[in-house]
Amino acid sequence: MDDAVQQYIDAIPAAHRPLFDRIHSLILEVQPDARVTMSYGIPTYKVGKARLYLGEWKHGVSIYGWQQGRDRGFVDRHPELKKSKGTIQLRPETADAVTDEELRDLVRAAFAS
Repeated sequence: MDDAVQQYIDAIPAAHRPLFDRIHSLILEVQPDARVTMSYGIPTYKVGKARLYLGEWKHGVSIYGWQQGRDRGFVDRHPELKKSKGTIQLRPETADAVTDEELRDLVRAAFAS
């Protein structure tokens, strides 16, 4: 992980940091070979040509970058979390409704070739 990513993570407000850390850890658990860099001003996980983006926003954490229809049913189970094409927004107060396994599946789908 490069210095810019660590600086970004270190600057995340305390209220959002546990959620960010949870998702960050799950991404690296599923894809331990992912290169983590900065793109579009947020941490970007790269495996081959696939990209997954994880960013903090004023109400929580957003996940971007999987192909439409390749989310292993995540959006069908949690339609209220989809905010636009390829964007999931999680708030700390609602994130407990999403299991780690659902997040792992979303990550697996994002990096599936």
